[in-house]
Order: sequence, then C-alpha cells, then structure tokens
Amino acid sequence: MNRIIPLSFIAVASLYAAEIKLAPISVESTLITEVAQNAKISADLAQALSAKVPSIDMSRRSGIANDIFIRGQKRDNISVEVDGTKVCGACPNRMDPPVSHVLASQIEDVEVIEGPYDVETFGVMSGGVKITTKKPTKDLHGEVNLGFGAWGYTKVGATVSGGNDVVKVLVSGSSEASGQYEDGDGNTMSEQTLKGAPVPNQYLPAQKDMLAYKKKSLMAKAFVTITDDQELRLSVTKNKSDDVLYAATPMDAIYDYSNIYSVEYNIQNISDMYKNINLQYYSSDVDHPMSTEYRNAGAASYMINQLQTTMEGLKLKNSFDLDSYKLVVGLDGSKRTWEGEKFMTATATGIEGVHSVSLTHTLTQNMAVFAKLDKSFGDLDVSIGARYDSTNINPDDITKKENDYSALNANILTTYNLDNKSKIFLGLGQASRVPDARELYILPTGTQNLDQTTNQEIDLGYELNSDMMKLKVKGFYSQLNDYIYYHKGLAASAFENIDATVYGGELSASIYATNELTVDMSASYRRGQKSEALTGQTDKDLADMAPLRGNLGVSYEYMNNSIATLETQLSDKWSDYDKDNGEQELEAWGIVNAKIKHAVSKNFDWTIGVNNLFDETYAQSNTYVDLTLVAIVGSDIMVLNEPGRYVYTNLDFKF
Repeated sequence: MNRIIPLSFIAVASLYAAEIKLAPISVESTLITEVAQNAKISADLAQALSAKVPSIDMSRRSGIANDIFIRGQKRDNISVEVDGTKVCGACPNRMDPPVSHVLASQIEDVEVIEGPYDVETFGVMSGGVKITTKKPTKDLHGEVNLGFGAWGYTKVGATVSGGNDVVKVLVSGSSEASGQYEDGDGNTMSEQTLKGAPVPNQYLPAQKDMLAYKKKSLMAKAFVTITDDQELRLSVTKNKSDDVLYAATPMDAIYDYSNIYSVEYNIQNISDMYKNINLQYYSSDVDHPMSTEYRNAGAASYMINQLQTTMEGLKLKNSFDLDSYKLVVGLDGSKRTWEGEKFMTATATGIEGVHSVSLTHTLTQNMAVFAKLDKSFGDLDVSIGARYDSTNINPDDITKKENDYSALNANILTTYNLDNKSKIFLGLGQASRVPDARELYILPTGTQNLDQTTNQEIDLGYELNSDMMKLKVKGFYSQLNDYIYYHKGLAASAFENIDATVYGGELSASIYATNELTVDMSASYRRGQKSEALTGQTDKDLADMAPLRGNLGVSYEYMNNSIATLETQLSDKWSDYDKDNGEQELEAWGIVNAKIKHAVSKNFDWTIGVNNLFDETYAQSNTYVDLTLVAIVGSDIMVLNEPGRYVYTNLDFKF
C-alpha cells in the first residue's frame, strides 16, 4: 500500500466507494432521507443509523445517547458534523457521543461517508457523518409528534416553519423521558448490575427504579434573503439531558448539556464560472459531569468528574464550473478545547471537597486548505480531492509535551457507467487524524508522544439501479499506520501506536416484487488484525470488529402512504475478538421487528410497532478496554443487554 499511495498531491488517492444509498447521491456516501419518519422508537440517532446502514454498528451504552461505529471505527477515527458544525463529545468514556447532540426528529437527511473520502472536513480518517437538519420554509408548515412506548417512554415534539420573501424561520422543540428498559429476561438496567457487579457499582435502593433519562431539545433557524442570490443563515440548537443512567459504566451522567451555533453566508451565481461562495462560522460546546451519586459507592460521598469541551471553526468554500470541470477550493480552520476536573461531594451535606485535574486544559488548533475536482470522460467519471492539514496540540500543564502534526490527505475515484442502470467504481485513499487530548494527556493512561494515525484504503464496488431492483455490493481493504490502540494492563501510558489492517464488505438490495411489495436486505462483514500482537500479549485480532450481520425485511404499501413492515435482524457470534484487551465471546442472535404506519389523511398518521417481538435476550456491544466498564466478580467485564420486547406508538399531526 505504501508504494501504491505515495504522499503527493497528484498520486495520493481515495475511493468515494461507500454508497448504500436510500436516495440519489454520488457513490462516495450513503444518504438517508426521512430520518424522522424512520426513527419512531426514540430520539436516538445511533439506533436509527444502525438499523438503516449496513456499515454502521451501534455501541449500546444506555437507553439513549448511544455511539456508532463505521466499519469498526469510532471516536476520532470518524467525524460528525451537524449542518457543517463539527461536534465533539466531552466524556472520555463516550457517554455523550457526537451523534447524541441532535435529535432524529430534527433531521432532514444524513450522509454517511465510509472511508477516508471527505477532504472538506478535519478528521475524516475512516469515515464521517454529515447531518442536515430541517430548513425553514416560506409557506406556513407545522407538525406535532406524540410518542409512547413500553417502560414509560413518552415524547412530545413540535415544529413550525414559515416566513415571507425576506425571512424564513423554523422553531422545533422536543421533550422525552423513559424508564429503564428491560432485557429479554425481564431485568431492568439497574437489575443487570446485580448479576455479578461489585456492590459499590450497584445502584442504591432509592435509585434502582429511577428514570433512565430525561431529554429536552430546542432548535431555531432563520434564513434571511439579502438579494436573489445571497442568503444569511442563522441556527442554534440546545440540548439538555438529565440523569442518564449508564449501568455498565461505574458512573452515570448527572446531566449532559450542549449548544450548537452556526452563522453562514451563501452567495450563488457570482459569474458564469464562479458559481458559489460559502462562508461559515460555527461553535459547539458540551458540559458533562458524571458521578457515582446513584451507586452504593456514593452512599456517604460521591465522586464527580466534570468534563467540558468546545469546538469553534471557520470555513470558506468556493465552487467553480470551468467548462466541463467542477472545482471546489477552500480554507478550513478550527480550535477545540477540552478539560476536566474531579472532586468528592458529601452525600448528606452536598459540600464539595478539593478539586483536582482529571484532564488538563488542552487546545487543539487546525488549519487546512482543500480542493476537489470532478470531470467526466464519456462513461467514465473521475473525482480527485486533496487536503493539507497543520495541527498544534497545546496542554496547559507545562510538564506535558506540546505536539505538532501535518498531513496531506488526498483521493481519486473512478466510476465507470456500464449502462444507464449499472456502474462499477474503484479508488484509493489516504487520510490522517491526530491524537486527542484524552489519548495524549489524561491521567494515568495518556501517552504524550503518540504519532498521528494514517489510513490508506482501496475500495471496489458495483451498483445496479433498475425498475426491478437496487443492488450495491462493495469491498474494502484498509491499512492503518500508527493506529492508536489501548493496551490493557499498563498502569500508565496505555495508548500506543500500532500497525493494523481492516478489510470487509457490504451488500444492500431492494427488490420491487410488485408495485406494493418490496423486499429489502443488507449484510456487512469486516475483520481487523494487528500486524503484531502487543507486548506481553498473543492476540492479533483488532477490537471493535463486529461479526457478520444482516437484515431482511418486507414492506407492503396497502394504501397511499400507509406501509406495513416486517423485518429480521441477525448477527453471528463474536469469534474473532481481542480477548487480551478486554473483549469476550458474545453469542449469535436474531430478532424480529414489525411496524405499521397508517395514513389517516394527508394531515394525520399513526405508527404502531414492536421491536424484538419474541423477547430475546442478547447483546451486540463488546467490551474493549478503551471504555471504562464495570467488572463482573470472578468473570469478564459487564455486557449490557439490549432491550427486550418493546411496543411503541406515534401520532403525527401536520398542517
């Protein structure tokens, strides 16, 4: 791979070969539309994505705020943007992953980049998620959503949009809460800790039946038309989650508050060649205190570890039509702060003890220039992109090392249209990501001299889109150089650089059996291996690589916009896993889900559904030690089971 992808602007290449598209989009990505319609279970975007995109797996952490993997990659190996705003979590233990800071009901569509194929965004090493929220409209529109489900789940949401030729405004609000879900054995989240968790990690008697979470969100947007070709776009999103339980983790979130701001100026049709200029300033912040307050460990005094992060950026993008060439060039700059402190609090009095640093205040600054060029040569489409990054990471603690990194990321994609219904695509790619503050400086496991990780990848695929069916099949091979990995058993400096490979494939298909009946299927497989076992270990399997998984579903449209769906989700057992670093064998599983969406009129529809119809007990998320999880006495790390049978209903009113 090193000879195939030399570090140069011309030859460094990547494939945008990651499309499992549910709506038309270029082959570099998967576009999911109607996210709100598909996410009827809760506001959790991770659950909606993992159900729709074969390359995405969900990491179950709680009843809400779950994390995602793209082809076995997570954390800083993938990037998350909301309307162009890069969002980061504050918790080093992933209690507040970036996808948890926007609600599924607020989203217009989601683009999933699979691989190192986005030169416009900082940190898209192995993939990314680009979330587009709903836009304000000139005409008055609105909707009210009511949701109810098992275990006391309730949701109320409303959106209204309207304006005139100058100003268009949208306001969307939501409030939801849920009790603790029960697994297939009938155990709540707190009761799962009774099956072998140490007594200090079990819940206090007064807290064992508390709600699993409460979540509120408010989004407001205003689009101002300056001239026919110029528009000012303003948006703000505020999220408040309170008392979120993380049963498999020693601590719970007292609250998780975030804000996302964006100011964007867009100018169209500047000249025949200069088509567009877009300037955006964005800012996001997260405040996340986690605590042992609800556990037996907090009976007399409890620990709080409060983490905070901010992300601020400025991006300038220019688009040109140069005869038959389409060119995009731009500048991208951002700075992120991340810090944490911990302290003990007396349970009876609420008096706080001495505060100490858990993560030194760290500033990460990035500057980049990027370009992308598209050109068609008959049936052959070619896309070339490149990005140069310069990054400085500076901790406040003068005893810790300041780090500087630079990287050239670039790509080339070739798509050959066999006919007007099918195509093949091939490409190569390289992208890097720098270590984050947790990996470098958190006590005691941070490693101050980590190198940045580079992903070199090749992808190959075939797509068919006919009147009878849609089919996409693709494979990939990824070489990870200086991959940042957690080494179990080290008292300090547990993060280290290793070399590894990841390979696999994905398949998705929709068969239109009749005008009313559609059969959907998907499958994914990936395998990861270290080039060498870590010092003192023998296992070369790479963590976070879920086994073979697939979906098979049937949808029947029995009247206009009314659909009945029956699907099964299946997973092989975990047989290739990193036992030396905390993972364990998990059993194979299969569940059945059913749903009916009935359109009473164009202004009102209702949905009723049941997930895990046969109340199976299963777990899909493994226990790699880069997460701090509860240890089971005399056994492995605690595995959090998935929800058992879950019945839900939604009422949607529109005007």
